[in-house]
Amino acid sequence: MNRRRFVCALVYGAVAAPPITKAQTRTAVRRIGFLRPGAPDPSEEVQQADALRKVGWVEGQNLLVERRYANSKAELLRPLAEDLVRLRVDLIVTAGTSATLAAKNATSTIPIAFWSAADPVRTGLVTSLARPGGNVTGFSVVITELEAKRLALLREWVPAAQRIGRLENSSNPYYRATRKEFERTCRLLGAQPIFVEVATVGDLPDAVAEIARRGGQGLAVGPDPLLYDNRAALMRAALRHALPATVSRDFIREAGALIAYDRLESEEDERGAAIIDRILRGARPAEVPVEQPTKFELILNLKTARALGIAAPPTLLARADEVIE
Repeated sequence: MNRRRFVCALVYGAVAAPPITKAQTRTAVRRIGFLRPGAPDPSEEVQQADALRKVGWVEGQNLLVERRYANSKAELLRPLAEDLVRLRVDLIVTAGTSATLAAKNATSTIPIAFWSAADPVRTGLVTSLARPGGNVTGFSVVITELEAKRLALLREWVPAAQRIGRLENSSNPYYRATRKEFERTCRLLGAQPIFVEVATVGDLPDAVAEIARRGGQGLAVGPDPLLYDNRAALMRAALRHALPATVSRDFIREAGALIAYDRLESEEDERGAAIIDRILRGARPAEVPVEQPTKFELILNLKTARALGIAAPPTLLARADEVIE
């Protein structure tokens, strides 16, 4: 922005006029709907608003935002999506696979952009990454590949962890679509998966205990609002049963997991906002390729390692982007 102002000053010389920003060039106010499967997350909303502001869309100026939250109740996603359709929003922005499928089932005409979704081809959100088809596109978090990498890192740190528990939200189609891939990854790493389904927050402590009862030696936590919104309680249960957990960044920073390997959140916000910008400027989702992350970070939690009585291999420490002491 400073460079733009400098260029404007050079071009217009003594004309004391304010620079014309990208946001000011858009006179039409657009209305978008945000559909989230979990609870409100003010910090995440601020980050996304900042990303949209950088591409010229400012809430309260040229952008009206309708937000809908399912609060981890999957049965609410469809009626919430239908509510946004009745409002005739210009675009529905979703978080996660379940919310995106609900929006897709509610409308075939209103554009849908998923800020993040796992394996959109396998779960039926798009036809292909290069040419999505239909009215849906967005940013894929390549979670299948991320889960494979996390499992490899867990086995590297804790070679004795040969039975890995995976919590699965029974209402999230991602888990059904990727279970075989998870099993295949475990076999390649010399591990055996333990699958335990959950449906409500009340199921989480017993589910972790069930993994431990069945001989679990590690825990893989995937992408799901039920798990994310209750991450602190979930990680407490994992530590109580001495299960080293491999997770996304927020679990390790806020809740005390052992290993986090994830895409960079800043890249996700930047590219998600760019997709929304393209659609609001008239691009058809069918012709907007699904974006994928290119930057990742590895975070290790030595505090949790000490609580579990395991030392980190020097080779793993050398590769870490961040170490929590």
